[in-house]
Amino acid sequence: MPNVIGFLRKAFPYISAAAQFGGPLGTLAASAVGQALGVNKPPDPTVDAISTAIASATPDQMVALKQAELDVQTKLAQLGFQDAEELASLADQDTANARARQIALRDRMPAFLASGVTLGFFGTLYLLSRGVNPQAHDVMLTMVGALGTAWISVVGYYFGSSAGSARKTEILANGNGHA
Repeated sequence: MPNVIGFLRKAFPYISAAAQFGGPLGTLAASAVGQALGVNKPPDPTVDAISTAIASATPDQMVALKQAELDVQTKLAQLGFQDAEELASLADQDTANARARQIALRDRMPAFLASGVTLGFFGTLYLLSRGVNPQAHDVMLTMVGALGTAWISVVGYYFGSSAGSARKTEILANGNGHA
């Protein structure tokens, strides 16, 4: 999906940056996209889920998405973010700081949590594939959605979120700031 994500970042930089930042700002972006697309349930507040939702938009929905982009830009400006690059940079710094903390402290908790999320996600998928009580089906689907979103974060934390992250790592490894 790299082409769709690249398109999202160029066409909707504020929605993309808010989704990349995650948390409440990711939810803001997902809600704006869901409302623009006229869906009852907004996409998960991740760049991939929002990109997938936008990729299937009709021309009329694209117009509504452009308005949603302006609304997100206004809300982010009210929160003190002047541009999308600043927000994306903060998201990158947040991940880098978490990784540096883990290395410096030799903290094993992120690995335990990542293992728990991974086991929970695939365990829940396994249980769903085996069939569950119809009364528990909706709860299991909610668990899969929540754990799937968390698992995407785990993969992004440990393996980077994009080819751009790999490129930044390469540049930093060279130590001279140039590729």
